[in-house]
Amino acid sequence: MSEASRDRTRLAGLVLCGVFVVMAGRGGYLALSGKPQSDRLTLAQQAAPSTVRAEILDRNGELLAKSVESYSLWANPSLIWDAEEVALGLDAMFPEIGLDVLKSKLSDPKRQFEWVKRGLTPRQREAVMALRFEGLNFRSEMRRAYPLGELAGSVLGQVDLDGKGIAGAERTFNDALKAGRPVQLTLDIEVQTALEAELAAAAANYDMQGAAAILMDTHTGEVLGMASWPAYDPNRPSDFPANHPARVNRAIGAVYELGSVFKPLTIAAALEAGAVRPESRFNVSQPIRLGKFEVKDTHAFAQSANLTEIIVQSSNIGTVHVARELGIPRQTAFLKQAGLLDKAVIELPGSEAPIKPDRLSDVSAATISYGHGISVTPLAFLSAFAALGNGGEMAPPTLLLDPERKVEPVVLMSGVTAEIVTRMMRESVLRGTGDTADVEGYRVAGKTGTGEKPLNGGYDKNANISSFAAVFPADGPQYALIVTLDDPKARKGRGATASGSSAPVAGRIIERVAPILGVTPRFDDIRPVRTGRSEPPEERSAL
Repeated sequence: MSEASRDRTRLAGLVLCGVFVVMAGRGGYLALSGKPQSDRLTLAQQAAPSTVRAEILDRNGELLAKSVESYSLWANPSLIWDAEEVALGLDAMFPEIGLDVLKSKLSDPKRQFEWVKRGLTPRQREAVMALRFEGLNFRSEMRRAYPLGELAGSVLGQVDLDGKGIAGAERTFNDALKAGRPVQLTLDIEVQTALEAELAAAAANYDMQGAAAILMDTHTGEVLGMASWPAYDPNRPSDFPANHPARVNRAIGAVYELGSVFKPLTIAAALEAGAVRPESRFNVSQPIRLGKFEVKDTHAFAQSANLTEIIVQSSNIGTVHVARELGIPRQTAFLKQAGLLDKAVIELPGSEAPIKPDRLSDVSAATISYGHGISVTPLAFLSAFAALGNGGEMAPPTLLLDPERKVEPVVLMSGVTAEIVTRMMRESVLRGTGDTADVEGYRVAGKTGTGEKPLNGGYDKNANISSFAAVFPADGPQYALIVTLDDPKARKGRGATASGSSAPVAGRIIERVAPILGVTPRFDDIRPVRTGRSEPPEERSAL
């Protein structure tokens, strides 16, 4: 071999050695660069699915939430030669990210890991792979799926991108679900479907701002249905920003002045204390002066009335007379015992505390007796009201189905008192302000409630909170229901009263769920029954 050939061979060897040195140095730089551990993924992490989160089921074993495998797209900017080209290609598929954001994520060659998009569908993953860009990779992950969409969405809540529960039942039971232990709720999806369907129909009929409905077993406190409108779909959390009205579960997270649904509780408290008797009569012909204003009834109906007629006619005047006989100390004690001065306890985050006076005065005691001057959640009220259907005992509400759970009720009144007041409410449905909630065969006992919405220290006469609370069947109550509509507009120029809005909605719910729950219909009541009537009689307004 000539000297020139040997020199060329030595030069080629030196060049190859230099290349290897550069590559080794680059590899060492990448390995030793000061990237935070959280900013990188090992090959094992890239390939392995994250921990499977356990399922959430309804009381009958129907699937409400589960984990499914998905893929998340990440990039290694240090391996991307043309960040702008890659950004343009991804922007065509994921315009919601934004081209500038993509360029920023992909343009720093010192970075080895950047999330691009979490939770891709199989079709999206295939489309990205078809681009054949260097530096893009996928991580197999488990994401949360809710097969029934919006159904019970406000109860189920949400998980974050890393699979941690951040709202609703997903948050409450996060540790159990992460550990692979399924959670079974007390909800019945058929009942839940009825509640949500009727609230959606009410929204179309009454152009309301919001609504809530809860159905509870009076004996166990188990919540069989809890609906909030507007509905929330946990499959699409990005469609609901933090201030979206669907983010609030109005059954537990909104407080309302519920109006005359409080009257049966006031009368029950007075009967239990011995302050009045069922046959006690009070003058209802004249308004009652309270400081600068008067308590009036919406319509004159008699010179005097007993307790049943006070409930049937929804008399504010009569109820204030009863509250005065009860007295402030006993009224306060009853409200406290009923849990209406505290937030409701339930296995969900976000239960709202009531808005109440620091202490009851003559004025506040009078107005609270008929449901004004105190704002509570629908769940807090229903928990107390359900005692009328359980022999006077309050069963703590629960959403967790536990066959070994021991119910420890609070005795709110005697069984005799509960039965007397329930009969009064049955009369209210048969021939009073609650008649639009009557359902043939299922013996509804309930009370309407209409409260004007608070506004700037006063009340808006054109905006109501409309509620109907009931227990059924009246001759042996098993279930309690509340329906609350926020500012329903069933009449031109003003909000609707409960008799024309929430009561018929409640009637339609009971008509749907009673057969599901196995309530035996009975048709031995000879008085006329008006099922689901959407308008109250003329010249009558329900309180």
